[in-house]
Amino acid sequence: MADRKLFFITHAEVEIDPNVEVTDWPLSTRGQARHALFSQRAEMSTVRTIYSSAERKARDGAEILAATLNLSTHVEEKLHENDRSATGYLPREEFESVADAFFERAEESVRGWERAVDAQIRIVEACQRIAADHQVGDIAIVAHGGVGALLLSHLKGIPISRAYDQPGHGGGNYLVVKLPKWTLEREWRDIAPMSV
Repeated sequence: MADRKLFFITHAEVEIDPNVEVTDWPLSTRGQARHALFSQRAEMSTVRTIYSSAERKARDGAEILAATLNLSTHVEEKLHENDRSATGYLPREEFESVADAFFERAEESVRGWERAVDAQIRIVEACQRIAADHQVGDIAIVAHGGVGALLLSHLKGIPISRAYDQPGHGGGNYLVVKLPKWTLEREWRDIAPMSV
């Protein structure tokens, strides 16, 4: 089987609105612009399959890439961010504190959030299933930073830790995985460095 790549891309900046469900937040103007720049990179030209989570911000990013490459997108429900519906929107400082606990106490449900160990199994299985179902060309998956950190920990064969979360606070980073061996080719990189 020919070597291929899986690009795991996190959505960029979003329009935060406490009055709107987090899953319905769209990309901001800046987030859209960063995804548009990323979609034009030469390494994206080999992508033949695009998936996203069902969350709007991830779908927005996938659709920008798909429009550039003249491809369709697929939605995979299990690519969603760690389930935080028990708390809903939290102000940034409180969110960061709970997120720290989510990673530190991976086998516990922190304030009703999905356990990190369960979210890791879910994201790894979803990515593996997509790769098994699409054997031609590279694959792009647009999803979320939290589950991306869990995927990265799995690929590195190390315990879950927030130390492997994406850099920055706005999103818009990507990992590159070599298929079919599932080895990590590149850790977090900005989708559009020095841009917008």
